[in-house]
Amino acid sequence: MTEGPDEAASAALLTRQRETWLLAATFVVAVAGLIYELVAATLSSYLLGDSVRQFSLVIGIYLASMGLGAWLSRFVGQALPGFIWAQIALGVIGGFMAPLLYFTYAATGDVELPLFAALIAVGALSGMEIPLIARILKQIGAPEFRFENVLTVDYAGALAASLLFPTLILPHLGLMSASLAFGMMNLLVAGMSLWIFRDLAPRLAVLVWGLAVLATGLALWQAERMVSVAEAALYDDDIILAEQTPFQRIVVTRFRERVRLFLDGSIQFDSIDEYRYHEMLVHPAMALAGRAERVLILGGGDGMALREVLRHSQVQAVTLVDLDPAMTTLFREDPDLAALNAGALSDPRVTIVNRDAWKFVEEDQGLFDVILADLPDPKSIALSKLYTREFYAMAMERLSPRGAMAVQAGSPLFARDAYWSVIRTLRETRNPSAPEAGLHLQPYHAYLPSFGDWGFALVTQQPHTNNLTDLPPGLRYLTPEIWAEAQVFAPDAADSRPRPNSLRDHALVGYYNDGWDRWFR
Repeated sequence: MTEGPDEAASAALLTRQRETWLLAATFVVAVAGLIYELVAATLSSYLLGDSVRQFSLVIGIYLASMGLGAWLSRFVGQALPGFIWAQIALGVIGGFMAPLLYFTYAATGDVELPLFAALIAVGALSGMEIPLIARILKQIGAPEFRFENVLTVDYAGALAASLLFPTLILPHLGLMSASLAFGMMNLLVAGMSLWIFRDLAPRLAVLVWGLAVLATGLALWQAERMVSVAEAALYDDDIILAEQTPFQRIVVTRFRERVRLFLDGSIQFDSIDEYRYHEMLVHPAMALAGRAERVLILGGGDGMALREVLRHSQVQAVTLVDLDPAMTTLFREDPDLAALNAGALSDPRVTIVNRDAWKFVEEDQGLFDVILADLPDPKSIALSKLYTREFYAMAMERLSPRGAMAVQAGSPLFARDAYWSVIRTLRETRNPSAPEAGLHLQPYHAYLPSFGDWGFALVTQQPHTNNLTDLPPGLRYLTPEIWAEAQVFAPDAADSRPRPNSLRDHALVGYYNDGWDRWFR
């Protein structure tokens, strides 16, 4: 018995609808798959450090797992049920990946095993998707099926995810909610497929899908609460502020009157002893510069270094360059945090520039009497570039001939090779005033109870006296005697003669991570 014209038209319409849906589903699952990869890479960098190493491992393992999944798809007997089950599994495993990693790290301090297990599972399931979709399209008799159309939609979804993740998803959802939200997207793909292919779909999958949607929905509803619980386990003190920005995770904690700032899990200051760090960073350069009227601060968005700069009455203008506007806004507008920097970020002499420090020193044409490099530690290539010969050479072009630059350079004890690599990098940086002479450099360090032994470098283009006689009143730590002692290094923190740091090899990243791992991993 042959089909009538109406039945044939209805069958053709159904086929076109199913084909359109499968191509749309390809786009959605491509977006979700790449989001899981980015969530895993970001979380591993946040929890484990060394973003280049973590991103490289995550990308490599994820792509290899996708290849494994594509190969395994040949053993899936029925393509449609296989695709639906894969979407349900992705919704659960991918969706709950971030909560799993957060809570595992909070409980054990280790996350590699669950991270890579979840990544392999998500990658393998994602790798099955395209082969299964292609088989379904053939099975339903898509009249103009072309495999390259599926790949085109898949790559377009990957592009959309890569653009949306840093600009919208991470700053507005955060890692926990993003993971769960895109898990829900996989579940919605499974649900729509169950409906559109209801005459072919497995019945058991409907029940499992419903339970997965319920669990993911509840977790998504409580995502912020889960983040708070996980972070409360990670930090010793009460969290008074937590914010995800496009650039970093900002967490501020308090215990009684003691306030700490953490960026991506790494402590930046402890209010109980931050004055030691900031006095040592700021005042030697301010006192030994020929004059200190125009000051440039690179980093230091919390305003603490700026507070110390403004103690000097001769200061006329300060430019503070910090990448993250959320940081400078927070420490300018929050009354409790602004009190820590004595309202320095609101001083009329201060200009705040929210920009990458490299781009600023590369493009700005001004000259400064004092430059203070209060930058994050060089634990990744993105940060290491701010400790290279190339960066310091550009900074020297912005320094007036009789000026001084101070650099925070990490711990000469915990990361000895990293500290002395920074020193050697500065020694080998060109002196624009006297290229044949090199820069004049003074390494020094101080003990900070919350950080340990911490190192700095003072750099000038011309010889300078090394006696601090012009310190502002009211300092709590730095004196001429402390300054003299700060220039003496114990044998176990003395120069280890490592390589300098440059854009070509970024030796500093390895020195930094190896040093801290030796002590704390």
